[in-house]
Amino acid sequence: MSEQLTRRSFLKGVAGVVGVAAVNSLTGCASTEPSATAAESTTATETTAETAATTAAPVGKYIPGTYTGTADGIHSTITVTMTFDEEKVTDVVLDVSGETPGYGQDAGDALREALLAAQSTEIDGVSGSTITSQAVIVAADKCFAQARGEAVIDVVTVDKGSENDWLGAEPNIDDASVAETWDTDILIVGAGNGGMCAAAYAAQNGLKFRIIEQNPVVQDTRHWYGAIDSSESKKAGVTVNRKKLLAEISRYASGKCDQKVVNTWINESAAMHDFVAGILESAPYNYTCVFTAGEEARWPESDDSPDYMFPEQEHTYHGSEIPRNEVFRQYIEGLGYSVDFNTSLVKLEKDANGRITGIIAQKTSGDFVRINASKGVLLACGGYPGNPYMMEALDPLGTSVTTACSYSPSDQGMGIRAAVWAGASLDKEAAPMLFDRGLVAPGVDGGYVESSNAFGGKAFPGTVKQYNPGTQPFLKVNRKGMRFTNESSPYNDTSYAAGNQPGRVYAQIHDANYMEDIKRFHTIGCSAMARNVPGMMEGQIAQYVEEGLIFQADTLEELADKLGFDADAKANFLATVERYNELFDKQSDDDFGKMAPRLSAVRQAPFYGCWLGASLLTTEQGIAINENTQALDEERNPIEGLYVTGDMSGSFFANNYPCLMPGIACGRTLTFAIKAIKQMGGLE
Repeated sequence: MSEQLTRRSFLKGVAGVVGVAAVNSLTGCASTEPSATAAESTTATETTAETAATTAAPVGKYIPGTYTGTADGIHSTITVTMTFDEEKVTDVVLDVSGETPGYGQDAGDALREALLAAQSTEIDGVSGSTITSQAVIVAADKCFAQARGEAVIDVVTVDKGSENDWLGAEPNIDDASVAETWDTDILIVGAGNGGMCAAAYAAQNGLKFRIIEQNPVVQDTRHWYGAIDSSESKKAGVTVNRKKLLAEISRYASGKCDQKVVNTWINESAAMHDFVAGILESAPYNYTCVFTAGEEARWPESDDSPDYMFPEQEHTYHGSEIPRNEVFRQYIEGLGYSVDFNTSLVKLEKDANGRITGIIAQKTSGDFVRINASKGVLLACGGYPGNPYMMEALDPLGTSVTTACSYSPSDQGMGIRAAVWAGASLDKEAAPMLFDRGLVAPGVDGGYVESSNAFGGKAFPGTVKQYNPGTQPFLKVNRKGMRFTNESSPYNDTSYAAGNQPGRVYAQIHDANYMEDIKRFHTIGCSAMARNVPGMMEGQIAQYVEEGLIFQADTLEELADKLGFDADAKANFLATVERYNELFDKQSDDDFGKMAPRLSAVRQAPFYGCWLGASLLTTEQGIAINENTQALDEERNPIEGLYVTGDMSGSFFANNYPCLMPGIACGRTLTFAIKAIKQMGGLE
C-alpha cells in the first residue's frame, strides 16, 4: 500500500456508517429476519483482516439470531453460518463443498464440531487442510462479531503485488495502528520445518523466544532429510567424500552458490540429526530412523552411465504417526512455550543503523502487533510457489513447463518480500523444485490457466499433485509422436527439455512389463516408491485409467488414438516405438545415450500412455545469506538482527533442485534453523 494505514484514520472513515451497521446487527440479523452477510470476503494468506466497530449489545452475551461470514479458501469462497441464543452458539453450518476433495471438503465436520465445542474460534485447524481451516476461522470470526453487535469491515493491509510489480510497496503503518506490543529476545516467523526445529532448539536451551504462524496449525512436515556423516551413517559404516560433494553441489548450481554456506550444511548437519533424533527417538514418541545408503541409494552403474555423485545419507522416520512439526510443538509446550497462530508477518522494522529490531504482525482479528526482538529475527516463511506474480517474473521457464503443483497455497513469498523491503538481496537465479510428474489430460499445455478462485487469478491445470511413476525412465515422446530426450535423468531434466516441445508437455509410454522394468531401472530418492511400495504403481494406473488421465490399449495404434495424436503424429509415434525397440535389442541408445539398464521394450499388450509436465513443489530461490545464516544486503554485508532459513533462504541452490541428493533441502533447512538460534542465542 502506498498510503499510510492507521487505526485512527480507519475509524474516522468508518464513523459515518457505524450506526447503520449496528442497527443492521440488532435487527436484520435476528433469526426472524434475513441473515446478514459479511462484507466482501478476503483470503487469510493475503494478510487481510476484519476490523470491527463495537456498539452496546442488549442483555446477554450475544444478540440471538443467525449470522453468516465468508472467507476465501484454496479453491472457493467458504461460508460459515452460525446460530446464537443469548449465551452460546447453538448451531454451525459450513459450506466447504468447493474445496479439495479428500482434504478441505473432509475437514468440514471436524471444524464444525470444534467451533461448537470451543464456543469460539480458538480452535486447532485440521492437518492437511490448513488454508481451508484458516478460512473457516476467519469466516466464523465474522459471525461472532455480528452476534456481539459489531460491524464487520474487511481491510486489506498489505499490497499483494501485481503482474507488473511482484514486489509491491512496503506498508507504512504508524504507531497509532498498533494495538499491542510484545517483547522477546528471539522471534521466529513461520511454524514449518525450519521454524519448528528452531523453536525446539531454542526451547531446549532455555532461550527467550516467540514463534508466530499465519495459519492455525503447524505446517506440513518433510519426514526425510539429508545429513552428512551422522551417527546413523557411522553405525552403517558409510562416509562421504566432502570435497567431492561440495564440488558436485556447486556444479549443480553452475557455480552460483556460496560454498561457505553449503559447507555449513555439510559440516553441521550431523549435529542437527543428533538433536532431532534426541527428541523423536525418545519417549513417548520412540520413532525409528531408517538410514538409506549403499546399493539402495546408488545410481546404477554401466559403461554409458553419467558420473552422478550424491550423498548416501538420507534419514527417514518411520512409524511417525504424529508429524515431526507437531512433535516439536508438543515439545516446546512441555517446556512452557507456545506458537502464536493466526499471526501474520506484515513488515520488518529496523533502527537508524539498519539493524532489524523486530516486526509488525497482524492477527486474524485485524489487530496489528509490534514484536520487538532484541537478539534477532529468524524468517522461515517458505518460498513463493503459490504466488503467480513472483513465479512468472522470477521463473518464467519453470512456470511455462509446469502443469500441476503440490505446494502449500500459503507459500506466497511474503517473507521474501518483507526481507527485500528491508534491504536484503534476493538470489538472481531461479531454483524451482520440479518433479516430472504433472499428470494431465490430452491437449493441456504447460503453464498457468485462469482461475477465479486462486490467488492472482491463475492456477496450474493438473488435478493430480504428483503422479510418482512419471519419474520412471520409460519412453517419452512429444505431441508430434517423436522422442526428444534421454529419459534417464534427474527429475526436472525431462520437463525442461519439454520446454522446447509443442505445448511443453510429453507422453510417457510403457507396456505390460512395467514392474519388471521399474525394478531394473532402480531409480533413487522418492521415485523409488514405485518399486518399493507394493501395489502403488498398479493402484495408480487403475485409478487414473478410470479418471481418463492414463490410457490403456490392446494395440499401439489404439493407444496413439487415445493419446490424441493426429495422422502424422501417429505415424511418427509408431516409427518411434519401433526404433526404441531396436535400441533395446541392441542394448545401446545410439540416439540419446540412455544407459542400457534404463532401456525398455514396448511390445507386450496392454500398452499404457499418459501426458505429463512438471509438478511444482516449492521454490529455492531466496534471500542471500552467509555461512551464519545472516541475511545479506546488495553489497553482501550482513543485515544485523536478520536470519533466514528454509525455502526462502538463498545462496545454496540455483537453476534447479539437485534431486539426486535426497533430503538435501530439508536437511539444509533444519541445520540452518539451529545455526541461526545458536547465533542469536550466543551459543557459539
